[in-house]
Amino acid sequence: MAELPASGSASVARPSVLSLAIKEKSALYAAYMPFLKNAGIFVPTSKAYRMGDEIYLILSLMDDANKYPIAGKVAWITPAGANNNKAQGIGVHLPDDESGQRVRARIEELLGAALGSSRATHTL
Repeated sequence: MAELPASGSASVARPSVLSLAIKEKSALYAAYMPFLKNAGIFVPTSKAYRMGDEIYLILSLMDDANKYPIAGKVAWITPAGANNNKAQGIGVHLPDDESGQRVRARIEELLGAALGSSRATHTL
């Protein structure tokens, strides 16, 4: 008779599913993380995550009717009570594939010249 694996062993956790709707250019600028290798997006959340956790994010961008599914990983964590009143949440690293490149291109298209701004963001 086969034994069942002990709790927590040999099981692969399913990625968390998050949804983020960005309605304004200033909010998109604050959430965008161009300094990551494939870029990323900051997602405000009070749920605890660890670096490298897999995240499935459904992203809506301003007036764009498309929803962008992103299978990424946690690459940034801002804990509750962070300095400078930064919002609590995680940075999701965009995947190095066609979907990640498409989202990055769309975000950069929407931000345009604002990409060169020195305004504060949720991360840096």
